[in-house]
Amino acid sequence: METDDPYSWMPLISSNITFHSFNPIIFVWLTVLILLLICSAFISGSEVAYFSLSPSDIDRFKREKSKKSNRIMKLIDMPERLLGSILISNNFVNVGIVIISNYIINRIVDLSDARVIGFIFRVVIITFLLLLFGEILPKIYATQFAIKFARLMATPLTILDKIFKPISLVLISSTSIIQKKFTRLKDDISMDDLSEVLDLPSTEITEDKEILKGIVRFGNIDAKEIMKARMDIFAINIDTKFTDLLPEIISSGYSRIPVYIESLDNIKGMLYIKDLLSHMHKPNTFRWQSLIRPPYFVPETKKINDLLEEFQAKKIHMAIVLDEYGGTYGLITLEDILEEIVGEITDEYDEEEPTYKKLGENVFLFEGKTQLNDFYKITGSKIGVFDKVKGEADTLAGLILELKGEIPMKDDVIKYSNFVFNVTSVDNRRIKEIEVRIEGFSKTENEKKQ
Repeated sequence: METDDPYSWMPLISSNITFHSFNPIIFVWLTVLILLLICSAFISGSEVAYFSLSPSDIDRFKREKSKKSNRIMKLIDMPERLLGSILISNNFVNVGIVIISNYIINRIVDLSDARVIGFIFRVVIITFLLLLFGEILPKIYATQFAIKFARLMATPLTILDKIFKPISLVLISSTSIIQKKFTRLKDDISMDDLSEVLDLPSTEITEDKEILKGIVRFGNIDAKEIMKARMDIFAINIDTKFTDLLPEIISSGYSRIPVYIESLDNIKGMLYIKDLLSHMHKPNTFRWQSLIRPPYFVPETKKINDLLEEFQAKKIHMAIVLDEYGGTYGLITLEDILEEIVGEITDEYDEEEPTYKKLGENVFLFEGKTQLNDFYKITGSKIGVFDKVKGEADTLAGLILELKGEIPMKDDVIKYSNFVFNVTSVDNRRIKEIEVRIEGFSKTENEKKQ
């Protein structure tokens, strides 16, 4: 029966609350609740600890040979699975906390006659416990002591990863489609829209168009694509006498020179010429080897945008590029990277060594060592036009070898698309010069297509 009394809802709040007596079962469940809160705290803290490790922290774990460090590195190497295992574990624990907390509250106090108070009481108590002890405090601690927390949780997380691996893989695979879709959409918008703007025949951006194009491509260039090839590296044997060292340095014109033992595959370090200036008066017995600085090695697939950041962080200007077998593949400098954005950088001490000659309209004579990136710029060809056939080649000579399938003879002609390559100079193992004729369009027309 309905009533018009505006205070009819008050019994829901003001009804008597009955308290029950404690019994051993409640203490058991309280113990379980405390253990679950501790588990939630450790799992929540591990999420912050592992995903806040700095590159220097990761390098530290790599250098260590302990079992815990190996487990930490395995977890770091699969971040999606790690995050999935942490979230799944934490959700299971939190659900258990909610159920047990509700059970304990019902066993301690009877709130059946005060439904509003009961609801508020349960929400406040459980939320307070979860947020304070299961999230806030452990994450604050893990942020300040990330390395210590990562070591502590290495074994538990490895066990949890094995337990929840099937569920994690299902979640990762189900979200990868959405992630790829949004990533592709983001890349298409940023890269394609910018490329379209650069291709507009606007005089307002003409001067900076090449720089902007370099920025668009910057993140997709590997170190091997712009490095100085191994055969062109000037280096010094560590056994060179001080009397012979100075003439070699002066003739080279370089300010930083690699130093090797026996062969270029064993780079010992870098000699900075500025370090020698204060020792020029030293006798011939001076051990210049003591001035060598540690070398910096990078893989051939290193992206130059990442390498630029590392150069800035480590305050170095040069790196040795290694091939897949650990041998010296080439050498890359800070100047090489910057030239991909701003174009060729020269100063009053640089001797101009052109790697090509223009013989006529769309006819060029290139050195075989010319990088394909430079070839695209010089000829105005579409960037990546040889991607389907170049294989692992980064130079024009390498492209010819891929197209020919063998070392070509002098005057051999190779055609691909509208490019005609005429090998004009070879030796026993090396393509030295190639004449290139581009048929069917001019450089200006091709630039509009890019």
